[in-house]
Amino acid sequence: MRTFPVLAGLLAIGAIGVAAMAQQADLATYDNAGDARAALAEARREGAAARQRAEALEAEAAKASQQADRTAREAAAAAARIQEAQATIAAREADIRLIDEQREELRARLAQRQLPVVRLTGALQRLSRRPLTLSLLRPGSLKDTVHMRAMLDTMLPEVQRRTAALRVEIDKSKALRAAALAAVETLKAEQAELGRRRQTLAALETRQRLDLRQTSGTADREAERALALAEQARDLDGLTAQLGAAGELREELAALPGPVIRPANPQAAQVSALEQSPSPSASSTPAFQMPVQGRLIAGFGAAVPGTPRSQGVAFATRGGAQAVAPAPGRVAFAGPYRGYGSIVIIDHGDGWTSLVTGLAQIDTAVGRNVVAGSPLGLAGPGRPVVSLELRRDGKPVNPLDFARL
Repeated sequence: MRTFPVLAGLLAIGAIGVAAMAQQADLATYDNAGDARAALAEARREGAAARQRAEALEAEAAKASQQADRTAREAAAAAARIQEAQATIAAREADIRLIDEQREELRARLAQRQLPVVRLTGALQRLSRRPLTLSLLRPGSLKDTVHMRAMLDTMLPEVQRRTAALRVEIDKSKALRAAALAAVETLKAEQAELGRRRQTLAALETRQRLDLRQTSGTADREAERALALAEQARDLDGLTAQLGAAGELREELAALPGPVIRPANPQAAQVSALEQSPSPSASSTPAFQMPVQGRLIAGFGAAVPGTPRSQGVAFATRGGAQAVAPAPGRVAFAGPYRGYGSIVIIDHGDGWTSLVTGLAQIDTAVGRNVVAGSPLGLAGPGRPVVSLELRRDGKPVNPLDFARL
């Protein structure tokens, strides 16, 4: 039995992409194709930026002479690679969403043309299956039979011509289905790669903990003091101020001169003028990067009804997004704080402190020295919000004014 290709294609349209759709149940959702295209462009930009950071940190790690410094930069590079993988996954999800949008539009167009074409091709199928001998037994002259045959020979090429565009769209739907299936398979591979990179980071963090065992006593005392300050502080501003004061005291103590050996001839000793330490200048201002990848949903000073004005910036990010240190510094606080989830406060020196809130998991510790991009922890599941506050001499400033582009 001969089957018309257009009819066969139309009957198969309903099953197009069923396997791909079944595997896309857990993908990110977008309100429309425009949002998906914007997310695709943003994910590609973030992925390229994360790749550049990772390559720079890997080069710095290769040149580092100290083991601790090398391990810190390797961990930061691994965190950047994780952010690159997460951005690539986001781009793939947006790409799949755009393919689905094209399939839906194509399905709607085919539905409008399907009924008349199916009726026509069905009638032609019945005529093509009727044996010629039965046609000769029907009432009518041989002239009528010859006329019918000539009409069919004339009609079929016209039907083929008129359905050519429809066949092109059917072929396009098959190509879209193949593209969707390929995108889903690529997405699985990228998710597996993300898992491997997380394992690499976990191994580096284990090495960092082993390296810090020698100074664990000092770090434990700092952590206990930070927890005590958190219990005493009435709010987050108070905690940041107390930690800033503690950081200034530590810098002053570190700047004190060490013990001076008694001179062999004390009566001949002379007192020299004290050397003044250079005052911090504008050039000492660190360049800050955003702790997570995501969409900016609240800017500095934004006012939401029922809440105080924002003292930082907030990002809507992916579930489980990797959070990193905005700039080099020393972790002054790391742990849960009432109403803010798990938070990390970093003292960057020269009066600069940063505060990252909204984390679900913390992968750093009080007293640890971090480089720009060092892993701090992970955002929560679903659609979490992670915020960054930046303070200079205790006063909130807009992080975007000091952002590294």
